Amino acid sequence: MDLATLLGLVGAMGVMIGAIVLGGDVMVFVDIPSIVIVFVGTAFVVLFRTTFGQFLGSFKVALGAFLNKSTAPTALIEEAVALANIARREGLLALEGKQISHPFLQTGISLCIDGHPPEVVQKVLSKDINLAIQRQEAGYSVFKATAEVAPAMGMIGTLIGLVQMLANMSDPKAIGPAMAVALLTTLYGAVLANAVATPIAEKLKLRSGEEKLAKTLILESISGIQEGLNPRVLEQLLMTYLPEHQRQSSKD
Repeated sequence: MDLATLLGLVGAMGVMIGAIVLGGDVMVFVDIPSIVIVFVGTAFVVLFRTTFGQFLGSFKVALGAFLNKSTAPTALIEEAVALANIARREGLLALEGKQISHPFLQTGISLCIDGHPPEVVQKVLSKDINLAIQRQEAGYSVFKATAEVAPAMGMIGTLIGLVQMLANMSDPKAIGPAMAVALLTTLYGAVLANAVATPIAEKLKLRSGEEKLAKTLILESISGIQEGLNPRVLEQLLMTYLPEHQRQSSKD
């Protein structure tokens, strides 16, 4: 798992749980009806807004985004230039059997070795990029919807609790505990939205951008290799995909 993700998740949950434990009775913060309203209710509302396939697929996309570490663009450029050197000296067939780190780069090189024309290679790889982006966007939309719905479900649960409390005002001693239970749904909704769903959605957005950059860079590399572009020219072309400070550090 990405270290930033692990530290952020554990840290955020640890701070909240620590505050609850230090504050007294932990069970005061546990209410089954409130949990059902917020978590189960949010899941059904989000499912209502999406398709069943998108809803289930979002968890797989999120897991992949957290567990799969992205390859640094500088490393991809170095590998692509090395392959371009081999292809320029010995031909495309010399790339067969070479160890290639990135699966997408491996796919592109395999298409080149098989003798497919450049337009076919570009079409296949471009389709792969577009479908990957669609999957990432579908996952992002599900968690973004969760972040929007959870606070609303928390408020709905609070209103339900307040109505039930006001309907039974005969026992003044019960008002305080009933109010606390009513407010728990707001708490659950806020935690689900701000400490879980929103960070996951933003992480998916970040991973999607990284994946798009890496695959676009690889697409450019494959095109240059297939055209027999000079490796130095190819390297300069690929460097344009990097921010200025990364170009300088790569040259050093």
